[in-house]
Amino acid sequence: MELLHFILAAYGMTFIIIHGHIFNKIRPPCKSMGGFGRLFHCHLCMGFWVGVFLWGISPYTELFSFSDSAMTAFMCGCISAGTSYFLSMLVEDYGIRVVHKGGEKS
Repeated sequence: MELLHFILAAYGMTFIIIHGHIFNKIRPPCKSMGGFGRLFHCHLCMGFWVGVFLWGISPYTELFSFSDSAMTAFMCGCISAGTSYFLSMLVEDYGIRVVHKGGEKS
């Protein structure tokens, strides 16, 4: 159950950072900062760092707890990146994403 809480927290935080209206004024454009701005528009990139952040704060929450090793931090980043990307491809603002054979989203 801890892993499910971690995945949902990581996806939620990643989605809010990338798409949340509240961050529009501080989210840098993709091509700014020598391309580093792309981090704030990519579910894989931001998902990884959100996972590492959640690993870092795990001693301060009861939702999930992880060991303090660097390998665990890396794995949390990978799990967060993969599931954030997968869920972003599966879900959109209006529910489950459906693609018709013609290639158009509905």
